[in-house]
Amino acid sequence: QVQLAESGGGLVQAGNSLRLSCAVSGRTLSNYVMGWFRQAPGKEREFVVGIRWSGGRTVYADSVKDRFTISRDNATAMVYLQMNSLRSEDTAVYYCAARRGIAVLTASYEYDTWGQGTQVTVSS
Repeated sequence: QVQLAESGGGLVQAGNSLRLSCAVSGRTLSNYVMGWFRQAPGKEREFVVGIRWSGGRTVYADSVKDRFTISRDNATAMVYLQMNSLRSEDTAVYYCAARRGIAVLTASYEYDTWGQGTQVTVSS
C-alpha cells in the first residue's frame, strides 16, 4: 500500500495561486490513480481532480476546470495541484488520495489511501 503526505497549503488572497504537493511512497505507481479531494467545514468531501499515473489521463470537477492543474512526476513520485485564480469557495482541507486501478473515479469511497490533509484558506 502507498503512503501519502500533502504539503503546500496556506492562506492566500482571492485571485492568487497556490501549489499543493503530495509525496507518494511505498509502491510502484503504474497501476494507481491519484486524486485530490477537498472538504469545507460542514460539507461533504468532494472530488477535485484525478490522474491516472500511467498515461496521465485526467478528470476535473467542473468547479475547478481551467483554474486547477494536476500533474505527477515519475522521477520523484510526487503529485502536484496547481491552483490558480483562487476563490473564497475554494477554502477547504485538501486531501491527496490513491486507488489501485486505471479508472479515474470521482467518488471518495473508491479511494482507499489518504493523506492527512492540508488546509487552504482563500481570503476575499
